[in-house]
Amino acid sequence: MTDFAKYLEKFFHKYLISDYGASKHTIRAYRDSFSLLLSFMNKVKSIDADKIELKHINKDIILDFLSWLEYEHNNNLATRNQRCAAIRSFFKFLMYEEPTRIGEWQNIRSIRLKKTIIKTVSYLSLDGIKLLLEQIPNNNRCSMRDLAMLALLYDSGARVQELIDLSPSNIRFEEPYKILLRGKGNKERLVPLQIEQIRFLKQYIIDYGLGKREKENTPLFFNRVGERLTSAGVTYILKKYANAARFVNPEIIPQVISPHTLRHSKAMHLAEAGLSLFWIRDFLGHSSIQTTDRYTRTNSKQMRKALEAVYEDVLPQVNNEGSWGKNSALKEFLKGLS
Repeated sequence: MTDFAKYLEKFFHKYLISDYGASKHTIRAYRDSFSLLLSFMNKVKSIDADKIELKHINKDIILDFLSWLEYEHNNNLATRNQRCAAIRSFFKFLMYEEPTRIGEWQNIRSIRLKKTIIKTVSYLSLDGIKLLLEQIPNNNRCSMRDLAMLALLYDSGARVQELIDLSPSNIRFEEPYKILLRGKGNKERLVPLQIEQIRFLKQYIIDYGLGKREKENTPLFFNRVGERLTSAGVTYILKKYANAARFVNPEIIPQVISPHTLRHSKAMHLAEAGLSLFWIRDFLGHSSIQTTDRYTRTNSKQMRKALEAVYEDVLPQVNNEGSWGKNSALKEFLKGLS
């Protein structure tokens, strides 16, 4: 085993999984990043995966790899930056595991992420959420699952992976009603639920026989063969009803929609209601208040109210009197008519 292979394996198994407790999604993303790096070293640098050593890796090599991702693999800047972040994380790990070349590892970590255009948060209005959920029929078990799932996705503000990982045991059906979500880095948070949502989930669990003790740790939402739903599966279900809602009122249902749109929608509605930014941060499970701050920046309704509250009229008064009003002879003639 080469030194590169030894440390890469240690990085995944000891650091990411055991020490850091990275989520399955993070591990999958890091795995894909290093798979691409191995492919690049083989195709471009003519070094087979089983022969790569740490001495073959330096800042120039990583910069070439990132350019290769952009121009050969057509990765957008967001994906390129994600790959770069994974590489930088590995070399931060090496700074402590193999400090004899710490200067080289620091050089690699000095590679900056490219600036990307910050997109406006896409979300549904309250009317849009209502219209979306109204498209789900309640006359069969499958559609009842879809309604329970999408309603919970919005009401809890959960990420799609957090929703997929849920089991019946994660729900507290006694007051105070809560649901346990496991987010990025396996961080847990308790999210309060409304009584209406709890009643809905209770009925869903009864209909699907999930209230039994042996079912406590089975998937809360599953497909026809009883397997846990995937992110692609939840997205497919959401888009099916979004298309139906768009047919009814295309103005309030965006063309591009994903499960994360419902999370954005919940956050925006909380911001519009005037909830504290710190409360919204904890509700969404953000590690930084800066991530949550974009909802207040995007909240045009709240911004408009704030501007109206402090507005001072500094504009000159405009004379709305027509040209006829300045004609004194015409005024006298009109008065004479009365």
